[in-house]
Amino acid sequence: MTSPAASAPVKTRSRPADRVFASSALAAGILILTALGAVAVFLIAQSLPAFLVDPAELPTAPTSFWEYVAPLAFGTVWAAALALLMALPVSIGIALFISHYSPRRIAQTLGYIVDLLAAVPSVVFGLWGITVLAPFVQPFYAWLVANLGWIPLFAPPVSGTGRTILTVAIVLAVMILPIITAVCREVFLQTPVLHEEAALALGATRWEMIQTAVIPFGMPGIISASMLGLGRALGETMVVAMVLSPALVINFVLTGSANPPTIAGNIALNFPEAHGVGVNALIATGLILFVITLLVNSAARVLINRRKAFSGAN
Repeated sequence: MTSPAASAPVKTRSRPADRVFASSALAAGILILTALGAVAVFLIAQSLPAFLVDPAELPTAPTSFWEYVAPLAFGTVWAAALALLMALPVSIGIALFISHYSPRRIAQTLGYIVDLLAAVPSVVFGLWGITVLAPFVQPFYAWLVANLGWIPLFAPPVSGTGRTILTVAIVLAVMILPIITAVCREVFLQTPVLHEEAALALGATRWEMIQTAVIPFGMPGIISASMLGLGRALGETMVVAMVLSPALVINFVLTGSANPPTIAGNIALNFPEAHGVGVNALIATGLILFVITLLVNSAARVLINRRKAFSGAN
């Protein structure tokens, strides 16, 4: 029979460094939540006049606030989705090449180049898009409209400058490519070696090993990287403001001159001249962007939690 003293749990003595670290971590977490809450409160408080005012006083005099913000929200999501659609396959391919195919020296050099690309300022990408990319792709847009104009995405007339939503999406894809690539590369490198060796021992080729061991393990990381890139594309300002020729329309055409604007680009272009309720309207569109970003990240978290049980990460 054991004595009460013997059955009592043993309490470890807390060190001062542990207490300091725990308190610092708790303070950092509270600070993040406080900052997020403060931003939300500011956006809501400053947006209320735009929701309550007569729609005729809003920019472009729409019949309602939602008629004003709908093209902006559509253009934001549409451009970011196109950019992610173009960047994600390329990013995964580059990450797999660096982690499982290329020699070590080439992998290190390519990794440095990818990391360097992530450090290029967005205004540089904007200058490249408006001075180099737009004139370069305009003849290709003309060919698409001439030969594939029966497809709604390439309906005529074609833009004469190349400053379309597709050009913006290409520039955004180049911008988010290094972010997605860097995260996917690190995730693929964390794949358990035993998983890879087991697949190869069963007779799988290298590509089959990647399909059965690397991709399933790295799927939560791929989703996280995609959401990071999508968040960057949703909030990008300078590229959209410099490259796009916007119009307050909801339009799926990729090569035309009537392109839906984005929320961030619209705020950057109109905020310096805004006054009165126009400022509140722009802040209200920022609140919509805040909600869109929050919904995207929440959906990504749900997908990651569902995939975690099948990834082997736990």
